[in-house]
Amino acid sequence: MQFELTKDMLDDLKDYIATGQDSKIVGFINELHAADIAELLDEVKMSEAIYLYKLLDDQNAADVLVELEDDVREKLLESLTSKEIAGIVTDKIDSDDAADVIAELPSDKKSEVISLIDDDEQVSDIVDLLAHPEDSAGGIMAKELIVVQKDWTLSEAFRELIKQASDIDEVYSVYVVDEKNRLLGTLSLRRLLINSKNPQALIESIYNKEDLISVEVDQPAEEVAIIMQKYDLVVVPVIDKEHHLLGRITIDDVVDLVTEEAEKDYQMASGISENVESDDSIVVQLRGRLPWILIGMFGGLLASQVIGKFETQLSLIPAMALFIPLIIATGGNVGVQSAALVVQGLANKSLKLDNLVGKLMRELAVGLINGLICAVLLYGYAYFMGFGFELANTISVSLFIVIIFSSLFGTFIPIFLNGIKIDPAFATGPFITTANDVLGLFIYFVVGQLMFGI
Repeated sequence: MQFELTKDMLDDLKDYIATGQDSKIVGFINELHAADIAELLDEVKMSEAIYLYKLLDDQNAADVLVELEDDVREKLLESLTSKEIAGIVTDKIDSDDAADVIAELPSDKKSEVISLIDDDEQVSDIVDLLAHPEDSAGGIMAKELIVVQKDWTLSEAFRELIKQASDIDEVYSVYVVDEKNRLLGTLSLRRLLINSKNPQALIESIYNKEDLISVEVDQPAEEVAIIMQKYDLVVVPVIDKEHHLLGRITIDDVVDLVTEEAEKDYQMASGISENVESDDSIVVQLRGRLPWILIGMFGGLLASQVIGKFETQLSLIPAMALFIPLIIATGGNVGVQSAALVVQGLANKSLKLDNLVGKLMRELAVGLINGLICAVLLYGYAYFMGFGFELANTISVSLFIVIIFSSLFGTFIPIFLNGIKIDPAFATGPFITTANDVLGLFIYFVVGQLMFGI
């Protein structure tokens, strides 16, 4: 049954902490899943979270540390000594998770923790993982693998499997390598069991050489996620340029990555420039939100300048002011729609350089059709509401042009930003809306001048 944290549970735990009833606390929290304990620690005061965490058994403490939100884990790590952290990560969590935890520490504490880990092999794995960028395949892979050599017999392979499996929580696949540790293929547990009647059979005769999907250690993590999604993989091996097997990436690592990227893109589209949580400090929230508010304000000032340049025109035809919100809102919405589709295409690699022209032409066609439909509807509304022929022409033609320009603008800007290595998600939200506001107003007033002969 799924755990649900209630107010009564929290109140009881806080009472236990206040009265020092550690046995009751331990009896409750050590029975929970690590993810549920992490959720609980996120809901209490930091001092209470530290108190509860230090009551966990060693394995739970390690598992919970991995599941915690970044900000809670950072503060929790500050409260632990280097020796305590080393004790938590040693042989209790996968190498990729251990590296992620240690990477969050200050440089001096990081070195001290590594020096206190007794397992030399784990130290080597962690140091190797820390050397890779965190947004690369090497940065999210785990070093724990089950590996057999192609010239082994099945009986040799089974003995090695039993020895290696103790270091791995979930066995997804067995990797077959040559004498130089170059990846040759995979061997499923099913095929191993089917062929177990012939213990002297060579691995070379039964492993799968076909359809081997792997990723290179320096590939962007987002590309890894796309590959795993495309081929429905739960695990993918990581290799270097010479095809040496280095590690594996599991689906849970990719799910975390995709979730983080989706949250980041959503926040960018909403005008937040960094990962901000609702319970972050005022300074952090200001740093993430204020820049885009200022950009929007600057865009509003530009729009007011455009209106000011046509002040005389508005004084002669005051009814034009009634349709300003419609023009800028429609242009902004169309631009954000187009930008969102392009950003999605760039993110999942469905939009490539060889189909950019086709994408632009398709967006132009969509803009023409949308613009025509909206312009006809708006013309009919304005004319039958008695605004006159000239104003009906002005607002309908302006809207038609604005929708086309906004469609193309919303398509082109993300592609341009991607080309100069800037996250195209910046193109959505306030940036594209502000730009289309200014452009839409200018088009509206220029068309008005032409229609009214001013």
